[in-house]
Amino acid sequence: MFYKKLNLNRILFILFLLSFKMMAQSDISFTNQTTKENLILIDSEKERPAAIILKSYLDKSFTNSFLIQNGSSKKNSKIHLSISNLKKLNTNNSFIIRSNATDIFLIAPNEKLLHYAVYTLLETWGFRKFTSKETYIPKLDAVVFPKNTEQYHKPSFGYRVLLYPDAYDENFRDWHKLDWHLEDFSIWGHSFSKLLPPQEYFKKNPTFYALYDGNRNSESLCMTNDTVVDLVLQKMQKVITKNPNASFYSVSQNDDVVYCECPECKTLNTKYGGPQGSLYHFLNKIARQFPKTKITTLAYLHSLKPPTSLILQPNIYTLFCPIELNRGKSIVDDNYSKSFKNTLQDWNKTTSHLYLWDYTVQFSNYLSPFPNIHTFSDNYKFFKKNNIKGLFVQGYADVPGDFTELRQYLLAKLLWNTDIDIEATTDDFLRGFYGKAAPNIRRYLNLLAQNQQKFNSYLDIYSGPVQCRNTFLSTEAMNQYDYLINEALNAVEQDTVLASRVEKLRLALEYVFFEQSKFYGKDLHGMFIVNEKGQKEVVKGIQERVLKFTKKCSELGIYELSEGGLSPEQYYQEWLEIAKDTTNHLGEKLKVNFLTLPAEEFTGKGSYGLVDGIRGHKDYNINWIGWYGINPEIEIITNKLDFNQIKINFLDDQRHWIFKPSKISIYGFNNKEWQLITEKFIGNLSESFVIKTEQIEINSKNFSKFDKIKLQIDNLDDLPIWRKRKQKKPMIMIDEIELYNK
Repeated sequence: MFYKKLNLNRILFILFLLSFKMMAQSDISFTNQTTKENLILIDSEKERPAAIILKSYLDKSFTNSFLIQNGSSKKNSKIHLSISNLKKLNTNNSFIIRSNATDIFLIAPNEKLLHYAVYTLLETWGFRKFTSKETYIPKLDAVVFPKNTEQYHKPSFGYRVLLYPDAYDENFRDWHKLDWHLEDFSIWGHSFSKLLPPQEYFKKNPTFYALYDGNRNSESLCMTNDTVVDLVLQKMQKVITKNPNASFYSVSQNDDVVYCECPECKTLNTKYGGPQGSLYHFLNKIARQFPKTKITTLAYLHSLKPPTSLILQPNIYTLFCPIELNRGKSIVDDNYSKSFKNTLQDWNKTTSHLYLWDYTVQFSNYLSPFPNIHTFSDNYKFFKKNNIKGLFVQGYADVPGDFTELRQYLLAKLLWNTDIDIEATTDDFLRGFYGKAAPNIRRYLNLLAQNQQKFNSYLDIYSGPVQCRNTFLSTEAMNQYDYLINEALNAVEQDTVLASRVEKLRLALEYVFFEQSKFYGKDLHGMFIVNEKGQKEVVKGIQERVLKFTKKCSELGIYELSEGGLSPEQYYQEWLEIAKDTTNHLGEKLKVNFLTLPAEEFTGKGSYGLVDGIRGHKDYNINWIGWYGINPEIEIITNKLDFNQIKINFLDDQRHWIFKPSKISIYGFNNKEWQLITEKFIGNLSESFVIKTEQIEINSKNFSKFDKIKLQIDNLDDLPIWRKRKQKKPMIMIDEIELYNK
């Protein structure tokens, strides 16, 4: 019995040794042994650029250099690079990495895809390109690859554009297998004004342009004007001749809601389901003349939905632009997205060439935390499942913003393969880019998402810190974030590079604090305090913090803080203006009542905010109170206060349909009725897209005779012709009603 046990143990031990040896022999290996040549074989000079890339990275990781050799070799293990049209590569967007018992083979249909194969192989061996300037090169004694395998690599989306800072770098795009619209499109995006410039044609030929709400409008074209069709065809021919190698040519509406309502266009719109009907009728005419050319157009705003009962030409490619999606939740889990999902299904019935424009950042505040990263994976799986063929992913363009580096990295990975393990990929990036700070950065990232989900609030790409002050950017939440960033900084305080990366994340918290402090004014968390003399002064040290913030932004290349183009230097100057633009007036402690309720999204701090001594500046989101399409009436309980002058501050932001009033009437309450004290008519309105504030002064010695007064503000009866848009009405915005005795 003893011998049987001994023999059994020997057998098990031998089997273990054999299995271990077989495991060791199951991989192809390349080592740092100086006696062994590591070879990269190429079939021709076409493969050499890819071979040089592979060699350059491996040589940084190995002490034993790799050799590039033409033809075949019987020496050792080798990496073969080959440009070949294998039957399995039935698309120009795929490649194969396979192996036999000794060698690895990278096979692609062209040089670009062979580069993709090289970078894929490098990533399996631990190499990473986190940003255009940060590449991780592991120091290796050996690399291995499984024997007798075949990996077929094909992207989740056939076209993949990422508009983030590092995507401007060709090497970053190559590594992450990204396309580039600036190379692929001869005309990109909104193009009507490029194809038929209004400055050239509108004055003499207004009928070339849209008849919109009874007036010709240069923001769109008449879709049924034969001369317009001919002129666009001529322009397209010139563009195609000049750019014969472009992949796409855009024929698309401008960035506006204007469309033609002339009788002929209106008939088509009725027939084909809306304004998109005449648009695609027009596009069909263009596409028929260039049958081998890919004509792209935007399904955007009034053209978001597909035309009904209209067959599109096969060379029309639609870029679907759902700008109003809730960014705080995955599409599949979001009730707000039901309409979007229905529209997407309708598009799938209409075209097989459907691309999607994905808006992934907050355009009104680049540096404000925007917790949508947790939605990326589910959304991109949803897009793939619903036959989206390509994506244009709009981020911060070339401006660094909130979590820029992580966003662009994850999105690039998802564009190629929606099935990646998003959590593992996120952790891998955080470890590589933030080092020992990674655990706390991960907690910060998770906490942002958790707080957003807890409040279940709609996350808008044009929102900001003030709108989110009661949800994921509450004071309590901000303190938690600040703690985690402090802990992250402590973990890397000896490493200036890593500390700088964490400090960039802190800029987002600083920005939120500054924006919210403008809103809170002289209240808790505000930028002002009231001194012993009753005067408002800026909280000590905050101005220096703003200056430090703006200088740090400039150092990091953050040259704009929003889509509107506000620079850090301009932000600081605006801060100084706000700091000086306070007032002390007699009405600051008076009770104010809204007799006409303001718009729900523009209530500011409530009626108190109209007499808090803090004037609004140029951002309608901060402190301004607004009334949309109605005439506001505001009551002030004055109790016969001795004053004879009222100053009312208005915002003039015509781009956002905010205008000065047409008339102001002031009433006093006496004998249970309102009596007119005085009124003032405001001068003629002129077109201007410069944002400004205007103070209107009204004087009367009779103000002090009444216990309460009423301000009736007459809004415009209609929008002026230059801003007339359907579903839009003029808005009045007020911040600070000042009472004086002059």
